[in-house]
Amino acid sequence: MMTKNADYIPTLANRYASQLQLCDPRNPITSSLARSVHAHMISSGFKPRGHIINRLIDIYCKSLNLIYARKLFDEIPQPDIVARTTLIAAYSASGNVKLAREMFNKTPLKMRDIVFYNAMITAYSHNSDGHAAIELFRDMRRDDVKPDNFTFTSVLSALALIVEEEKQCMQMHCTVVKSGTGLFTSVLNALISVYVKCVSSPFVSSRSLMGAARRVFDEMPERDELSWTTMMTGYVKNDYLDAAREFLDGMSENVGVAWNALISGYVHRELYQEALEMFRKMLMLGIQLDEFTYTTVISACANSGLFRLGKQVHAYLLRTEAKPTPEFSLPVNNALVTLYWKCGKVNEARDVFNQMPERDLVSWNAILSAYVSAGLIDEAKSLFGAMRERNLLTWTVMISGLAQNGCGEEGLKLFSQMRLEGFKPCDYAFAGAITSCAGLGALENGRQLHAQLVHSGYDSSLSAGNALITMYARCGVVEAANRVFNTMPNVDSVSWNAMIAALGQHGNGAQAIELYEQMLKEGILPDRITFLTVLSACNHAGLVKEGRRCFETMHGPYGIPPGEDHYARFIDLLCRAGKFSEAKDVIDSLPFKPSAPIWEALLAGCRIHGNIDLGIQAAEQLFQLMPQHSGTYVLLSNMYANLGRWDDAARVRKLMRDRGVKKEPGCSWIEVENKVHVFLVDDTAHPEAQAVYKYLEQLVLEMRKLGYVPDTKFVLHDMESDQKEYALSTHSEKLAVAFGLMKLPGGATVRVLKNLRICGDCHTAFKFMSKVVGREIVVRDGKRFHHFRDGKCSCGDYW
Repeated sequence: MMTKNADYIPTLANRYASQLQLCDPRNPITSSLARSVHAHMISSGFKPRGHIINRLIDIYCKSLNLIYARKLFDEIPQPDIVARTTLIAAYSASGNVKLAREMFNKTPLKMRDIVFYNAMITAYSHNSDGHAAIELFRDMRRDDVKPDNFTFTSVLSALALIVEEEKQCMQMHCTVVKSGTGLFTSVLNALISVYVKCVSSPFVSSRSLMGAARRVFDEMPERDELSWTTMMTGYVKNDYLDAAREFLDGMSENVGVAWNALISGYVHRELYQEALEMFRKMLMLGIQLDEFTYTTVISACANSGLFRLGKQVHAYLLRTEAKPTPEFSLPVNNALVTLYWKCGKVNEARDVFNQMPERDLVSWNAILSAYVSAGLIDEAKSLFGAMRERNLLTWTVMISGLAQNGCGEEGLKLFSQMRLEGFKPCDYAFAGAITSCAGLGALENGRQLHAQLVHSGYDSSLSAGNALITMYARCGVVEAANRVFNTMPNVDSVSWNAMIAALGQHGNGAQAIELYEQMLKEGILPDRITFLTVLSACNHAGLVKEGRRCFETMHGPYGIPPGEDHYARFIDLLCRAGKFSEAKDVIDSLPFKPSAPIWEALLAGCRIHGNIDLGIQAAEQLFQLMPQHSGTYVLLSNMYANLGRWDDAARVRKLMRDRGVKKEPGCSWIEVENKVHVFLVDDTAHPEAQAVYKYLEQLVLEMRKLGYVPDTKFVLHDMESDQKEYALSTHSEKLAVAFGLMKLPGGATVRVLKNLRICGDCHTAFKFMSKVVGREIVVRDGKRFHHFRDGKCSCGDYW
């Protein structure tokens, strides 16, 4: 019996060992076989030896059953170094470096071998703790454990995470040479990576380090694909694109990853033509294209507006990739969606999206961005509501889209909802919410967001800073906008444009010109938006000479052809100054047929100067181009009314009614104690309307003592004089200002926003009001800001 039992146990052990060798930890079916084998061992009373236990632990670890693995390990009286190493590697793979280190510390020093140390160093390296990996490497050498090529591969990878000084590279390089591992390709690849990663450190000479990396590469006895790719990536990431191209041209083999890296570098630097040239060369040489190639090239087409070429790439894809894998098709289709929407083809973008066999969150965010960029905000809201999964980008895109499409109130609500759902806003989300406040004129809300932005550590954000400039400017606090601009650590052309626009909107035309000139001195090239803001600033301040010079320098020194919007601003500038002859000459010499904005600018100037004949010509053009636009009818009717031509005024209003055109009602609003109060003309709906009228009546009595007389010429209806005075007293902006004077603390600035141009009598009245109450009154109308202080307006009555 003893002999039979003695023979049986080795046979059983061999059977268990054979069965466990068949188990693939990555396959759920065969990994469950391991559990069955283990269960059979326990039920049969079999006591496995170390190699079988180690195999079970290895299977449990690789199939992510770490609890089983640890339980089995803890049952071993004296676990060997193999079991310990296996658990360290498993803990590392799961990201639990703390448990891996605990296992390492509990292992006696005399048991530790090179494989054991390598496992722990790799754990630190793979979990981005470079300092701990280097320190353990030093401990290992002090413990007289000789490092091998695997050690140096892991240690160098760890050093690449933290390297800052050239001497760190040189010291490790010397250590590699002395160890005799300098002939292993994996070690030399990792050494090259250390050198190229150190290039980005501010404490080193980048050229010398790239040269050192190149020498290591050139002296390698053998190179693999990673060698070429690491060197190429080093050139690209450190912006040595010419050297990268030279390196690629000298490659002895065509490594697709290296080509992809160079194409990606060109796209990152916005060198789209160079990127596309490399793509064509890949096709000519027959180099295998993968998803990275296609996504990078499609992105180049999208960012450079090369729609036709992007569509050709799409067509080539459809011809050559008959059965693409999901790993290939998903990122490529996402890039195609972005290509189409960036080129203004939203329907085509949606077609690609609809035909995708698989979609991820990137896909949904891309099509959401498509609708937002096209101003299809209802479609965007519908899509947003249908999304099962959202990330921070999803919320940010939607908040920004609402803000930029005039839905600021919804944008702020969505910002609050995002936070309630546990998302911490990034600086771009803050920028979207702040932009919402700008559109609403919600100053206090904007100030609160500014404080939260600083508290969150985003006060140095460029996008948020630019949004703050615009928000403060559009809420009437240009001084705060200027403070933000002056304290921003970094500014770009958008920052300069925003600040120039802010000064211009508030009537500080001369300061806007000074800032523009300072921008040029600092080497910032103006773009088409810069010229729009400067022309607007000149327009608001009547700076015809400066505006003309700005317009002329566009296509002179800067080579920017004026667009329709530039011509419209320039013509508006001339017409406001009464220079109709010059304006007509500009219109007659336009390189395109005059469109609505051109005639609107001419009509507005005619209204200011009472040029009825030219105004009629402009209005007739607008009636053809925009028959449903109410502004044309209103301006022409008002011009007739100002001249006392009541029959003509009535005829225009009748034409308006016959065509079904409705005038946009004037409304004004003011923020008091974080609540926005809206007033319409002759308002009786506001709960404190009667109190406002009573207060306004008393205020007008005081204003009359200083010489205020209601200017009834601004009542554009044929009625009695006392009726005209009453009509003037019920204008929405007067009601909003009076409410602010009643409700805001003494001395506080009253800030009112109006959707239409401020009435001439209201403008005069506010000058008197500011003197009577001794407070600043700020009114933002549809065109600009008016700051009333001590009986004067910042516009100098030029508006």
